[in-house]
Amino acid sequence: MRRLALVVPLSLLAACTAAPPANWARGGALLDIPRARWVHGNLAVDVLPDGKILVNGEHQLNVDRGGRVFGLEAEPLALLEPDGRVIGPNDDPLGQIGVLHASLPGEASAWLTVAQSGAVIRYVEEGEREPFGVWLGCGVTPRAHQTCTLVTHLLGLRIRKLERQTTTEPVGVGFGSGLGFGSGLGFGAGAPFP
Repeated sequence: MRRLALVVPLSLLAACTAAPPANWARGGALLDIPRARWVHGNLAVDVLPDGKILVNGEHQLNVDRGGRVFGLEAEPLALLEPDGRVIGPNDDPLGQIGVLHASLPGEASAWLTVAQSGAVIRYVEEGEREPFGVWLGCGVTPRAHQTCTLVTHLLGLRIRKLERQTTTEPVGVGFGSGLGFGSGLGFGAGAPFP
């Protein structure tokens, strides 16, 4: 299995002048923020009750109870709307999520599921199921589970994109600056996800 690491190069995002999603100030879907962990191979993603998201022990992102996902310098990355739409900077569509399932932008079918058991399933070619790690601690409330689905969707989009760009080299999955490990690949200005 290829080594996947999540890195958050924030300098790339900070240089970006992308507009936050239209409803950023108001907020979106109400979420509960659990103490939870997603493990996928050598990747460990922790969601802390204060909204910090740690990737292999490094603080990389934040999520709040208003459905906002933002970087270390409060730069908007995504907003979960009450209807399940995930909106990025400049109102770019990033897909749709519910409590258990997430779909890609413009797609009706789920591309991943975070089951009630915590097992994460990714659907690949023609609906084949592929294990995509496991969450612990998400099942405390439906809103907490949706937080885990949101985090999985956003990080999974980056993993998916990098997998399609690489061959056998180790991959670094990034969000934003200098923090981290792996190849240090970041999101780049204005396009934090696909």
